[in-house]
Amino acid sequence: MDLEEKLIALETKIAYFENYINELNEVVITQGKSIKKLELEADDLRKQIQSGKDNLPENEKPPHY
Repeated sequence: MDLEEKLIALETKIAYFENYINELNEVVITQGKSIKKLELEADDLRKQIQSGKDNLPENEKPPHY
């Protein structure tokens, strides 16, 4: 393998790696958006649970008693 063939092989590998890195970056961006959405939903659920606890009467027995 001469120097030109080695250079072409390296350039080809670099092109594949650049494409792979770009694909991985898109996955990371998508996952970041999904995580942010889940965090917001979890915060909303925490607030709903807390407001539900705040509205419960203190010494009242549950209906199944």
